[in-house]
Amino acid sequence: MSPCWPYPRWIAHRGAGKLAPENTLAAFRLGARLGYRMSECDVKLSADGVPFLLHDSTLERTTNGVGNAGNLAWRELALLDAGAWHSAAFAGEPLVRLDTVARYCIANRLMLNIEIKPTPGLEALTGTTVADAAASLWAGVDIPPLLTSFKRASLEAARIAQPQLPRALLIDEWEPDWLDAALSLQCAAVVCNQHLWDADTVSRARHAGLRLLSYTVNDERSVQRLLGLNTDGIITDMVHVFDPER
Repeated sequence: MSPCWPYPRWIAHRGAGKLAPENTLAAFRLGARLGYRMSECDVKLSADGVPFLLHDSTLERTTNGVGNAGNLAWRELALLDAGAWHSAAFAGEPLVRLDTVARYCIANRLMLNIEIKPTPGLEALTGTTVADAAASLWAGVDIPPLLTSFKRASLEAARIAQPQLPRALLIDEWEPDWLDAALSLQCAAVVCNQHLWDADTVSRARHAGLRLLSYTVNDERSVQRLLGLNTDGIITDMVHVFDPER
């Protein structure tokens, strides 16, 4: 890493990839034990405006809840089991608030990539709320979290609310205006589906002064390709396979 880009190359996807229930404190602890100094997570809002970690809009896949997560208040979400779906060893693991993860990361000198994952229709509100929370929680910390999103409205709201926090545009498929969008949002980086990077797209992003990250990279051949392109960040599920100090 460099003074202008303080983040490590290796980033644990949703805390610890597939080794623990995603987006839980158990996952962050496991990723840290395996040597990862940075993790990625997904953050959305409860019905009463509490930023918490969950990837899907609905609860069924990763909890014992039902329905749209954004329709429930935090006091209801806090009662759900977010670990039993993964394995019996994690049964009873709860959903976790962003402030809890922030305290854990700060106490252990870990870095965080916060993907703003809004409930549909709440893109701007989620961007503002998450950015304000991040600025408050990491106040005085040397390395702030990196805010990312597929939703441009969320990143724009985050930019307006807390312009000093670093941002990155998530891209799953190239759109003609991808580079202009990243620059207009004053992003420090773009985070792409790994297959989108090639010599041309790397050159264009580099020339624009952007850093280059990739998701979700789970095989050695892809790692070598991305290292050969001199990209800056690799988000992986395979935290038990790839040594983050390599």
